[in-house]
Amino acid sequence: MRVRVLVFGVLKDLISQPSGELDLPDGATVAVLLDHYRHRAPGNGSLWSSLAVAVNREYVTAAHPLSDDDEVALLPPVSGGGAPDPLAEGSGQHVSIVHQRIDAHTIVTSLERPEDGALVIFDGMVRNNSRGRRTLYLVYEAYEEMALAQIRVLALKALADFPIRDVAIVHRLGRLEVGETSVLIAVASAHRAAAFDACRWLIDTLKKTVPIWKKEHFEDGAVWADGEPFPAEIAR
Repeated sequence: MRVRVLVFGVLKDLISQPSGELDLPDGATVAVLLDHYRHRAPGNGSLWSSLAVAVNREYVTAAHPLSDDDEVALLPPVSGGGAPDPLAEGSGQHVSIVHQRIDAHTIVTSLERPEDGALVIFDGMVRNNSRGRRTLYLVYEAYEEMALAQIRVLALKALADFPIRDVAIVHRLGRLEVGETSVLIAVASAHRAAAFDACRWLIDTLKKTVPIWKKEHFEDGAVWADGEPFPAEIAR
């Protein structure tokens, strides 16, 4: 059988010709595929043990059986931090992944309603330094279709789990200069406590679970940012 393999983040620097089609024996599992790529980039044991794998944009375990034409994504720990995509027809909530500057004013004002007593905003910006080095710019990349779906799930879960009325999440990809917004989260609710709690949960969870990575470019070189470990609830 033949599967299509996608790799992201630091794996792109470790594996020559990383993405493309791969022939595997019938009945092969994700573990077999991982062994194939592990042998092409030996000596990175901690990285391989920290990977998550998605098949057809769903997280799976190493025991998951593969089928012909599957799309398999190898996902190192994530470091993320078009037009709006509605969460539900007729609703005000939306999530987006964009490749242009984020217009915070338009997003925030679109959420404002007279029944709300609070609108909490998290504006994640590119700072000019990281770990004692001067940052020139960042480059964000994503497994875009899966990232959008995962962000949509987070927004819906926030609406279900917190007493809030509306939420917007927008993440930018591509090259970002110092001071530009990489991710904007806005939460509207009747009371401030719920809005603060939901906003913090959203950014903390997004940075651990959504397949977005960043490469930091410094005066003396570039490096993929270390991601946070995937949480236990993600299949491994």
